[in-house]
Amino acid sequence: MKDLYFVGTSQDDMRGFPEDAKKMAGYQLHLVQSDIDPNDWKPMATVGQGVKEIRIRESGNAYRVFYVVVRNDGVYVLHAFQKTTQKTEKRDIELGKRRYREVMRQK
Repeated sequence: MKDLYFVGTSQDDMRGFPEDAKKMAGYQLHLVQSDIDPNDWKPMATVGQGVKEIRIRESGNAYRVFYVVVRNDGVYVLHAFQKTTQKTEKRDIELGKRRYREVMRQK
């Protein structure tokens, strides 16, 4: 099982999700740690190479978790947020990019 690392405020942001969404996000990340794809995800090449987005729907709301798996080093959670528009907001993509670059600089 791969180690899980939270970048920036991503852990606190995920803790701010409603209880059911938080549990689902944790379960999906556990799958990723076990080398299993999450139930609902898509690649987020706009954030960085290898970055994926976990998509969670709960009580009519949408929640997202950006993560990247770095070799056998671990799973890095770059950003966790509630999606409020159809298209992912630029500020969320930019924050994910900054955190992705931070992780890649250290590797």
